[in-house]
Amino acid sequence: MGLTQEDLAATVDATRQTILFLEKEKYNPSLRLAWRISHVVGKPIEELFSFDDEDWKPN
Repeated sequence: MGLTQEDLAATVDATRQTILFLEKEKYNPSLRLAWRISHVVGKPIEELFSFDDEDWKPN
């Protein structure tokens, strides 16, 4: 999309470091931040972020 980390961070009200950590999969975004990013880039949240918790089982 031609956005720099800094551009995206400013648009979604985050820091450039947060965007960097998201790209390196070292940080899990809040639902609000994930929604904002998905809205800006025009992709569904589940396409941008994955959640893997093999240990979790519903009651």
